[in-house]
Amino acid sequence: MARFERFGFTTAQKEELWHRFRDGQSLREIGRALGKQAGSIRYVISSKGGFSPRPRRRSCCALTTTEREEISRGIAVGRGMREIARQLGRAPSTISREIARNGGRRRYRACRADIQAWKQARRPKRCLLATNGRLRRIVADKLRINWSPEQVAGWLRVRFVGNTAMQISHETIYRSLFIQARGVLKRELTKHLRTKRVSRRSKKASLKGGMSGQILGAVSIRERPAEVEDRAVPGHWEGDLIEGAGNSQIATLVERHSRFTMLVKLPEKTSVSVVSRLARQIRKLPVELRRSLTWDRGKEMAAHKKFTLETDVQVYFCDPRSPWQRGTNENTNALLRQYFPKGTDLSVYSQSELNKVAKSLNQRPRKTLGFQTPADKLQATVASTD
Repeated sequence: MARFERFGFTTAQKEELWHRFRDGQSLREIGRALGKQAGSIRYVISSKGGFSPRPRRRSCCALTTTEREEISRGIAVGRGMREIARQLGRAPSTISREIARNGGRRRYRACRADIQAWKQARRPKRCLLATNGRLRRIVADKLRINWSPEQVAGWLRVRFVGNTAMQISHETIYRSLFIQARGVLKRELTKHLRTKRVSRRSKKASLKGGMSGQILGAVSIRERPAEVEDRAVPGHWEGDLIEGAGNSQIATLVERHSRFTMLVKLPEKTSVSVVSRLARQIRKLPVELRRSLTWDRGKEMAAHKKFTLETDVQVYFCDPRSPWQRGTNENTNALLRQYFPKGTDLSVYSQSELNKVAKSLNQRPRKTLGFQTPADKLQATVASTD
C-alpha cells in the first residue's frame, strides 16, 4: 500500500494499471493513460514481480462498517456492551475487545476503528518454500541445472507422491523468484530461467513472426501423412536454424514423438552446406527413426531433393509465415535460447559442445511427456521396436 501511495496511485488507478498490464500494454502506454511516468509504472509492477495482487476482502467473521457505527451509536446513548452485542447478534466479548482496542468508550469512533482494522488485517501468509527448508533446497538445486519451475513442480509430484509437504506449484516458484520481498529464492536463480526474466510479463505482450521463401519442388505440409500429425509413430522430425551474431547459425532437429533434440554445427548458411551437414547427422540414426522432416520456407533447404536422395527422408514445408506448424521445433528453439542467448556468436561452439547442450536438454523432464525426459522416451520407443 505504501509503495503505491508513494507515487500517488488511487485504488481505481491501481486496478486500471494491472488491467492494462494484463492486456499487454507497454509501460509507456499505461503511464500515458494514468498520467504517470513509465518509471513509476515499472517500479510498481516489478515490486510485485509482475503478478497482479489478489483483491483484498474482509473476513466474513469480521465486524462490518455498519456494525461499528451501531456500536458508536450505542455508546453515545449509554447502552451497555451486552445490550449492544445482543442487538448486533454478536458475543459480548467481541464488542468488549473492539471498544478496548480502539480507545475505550470515551474515544471510540466507528470510522477510525474500521480503518485500523483494515490495516491490521494484513497478515501475509508465509509460502511453503519459506517454511520448508528441504523443499527450498531441492527447488533451488533443480533451478541451478536449468530446470524450469514447471518441470521442478511436475518432478516433485512424481517423486513425492502423496507427500503434499514436498509438492509445490510452479506459480509459487515463479512468485518466490520474482517477488524478492518474500526472501526465499535468490534473484540470481532467475539467470537459469529460459527467458532470464526477473518479472512476470503479460502473455498478450509477445508477438510471433515467421519466415517465407520460394522453394522449388517443395512438398506442402498438407500432404504429410496422418501418422506424423498424431505423433504416434517415432521418426518424424521438425527442423530449423538458430541465428547468432556474425552471421553464425546452428541447425536444430526435434523428434515429434519424444521431443528428442539434435544440434548440428554449420560452417555457413548455404543450402549445400546445410543439407550436407543435416544428411550426415540423420544417417547416424536407426532406419526406424528416419521417416520425415518438416522445415519452414527458409532457402537453406532449397536443395531438399538432394537431402531426400541421400537419406531417404521426405521433406515437408510449412505454409509461409506459419511457424506454429512446427510448434515442437519452435518451442525447442526457445528453450535453446537459454543456452545460446540472442547475440551469441554460435560459430565458436564445436560439435562436441553442441552435443553436450543437446544432452542437457534431452535429460530435462517435459510436462507434455508426463515429466519423462526426451532421452528416456526415445530409448523406450526404440526398445519396444526391437
